[in-house]
Amino acid sequence: MIWSSQCINVPCTIEIENTFESLHAHVSLDGDLAMNPGDEVLVHGEPVRVPYGQKLTLRRFATVTRASPLEQAWTRLLARLEFTELYEVSFSSGRQL
Repeated sequence: MIWSSQCINVPCTIEIENTFESLHAHVSLDGDLAMNPGDEVLVHGEPVRVPYGQKLTLRRFATVTRASPLEQAWTRLLARLEFTELYEVSFSSGRQL
């Protein structure tokens, strides 16, 4: 259907690092689950705090909400329109002539 969304619960692995070299959090979903434009992922559980200088890997469950075909098309359109905001074009060298 064009308006319906599907929710899927899947286990996932969360890797969090708070070190001098890197500050990141990555979520890897179990299984062969391909993500599409507009899909949303909600990781369940308590908030996690990782002290400076440490890394943490933990297992949780996540809910993937699939975007409907209309939401996917809308997300693709917005992504193309917003891409032009990522660059700036200038034809002057910045010096006075």
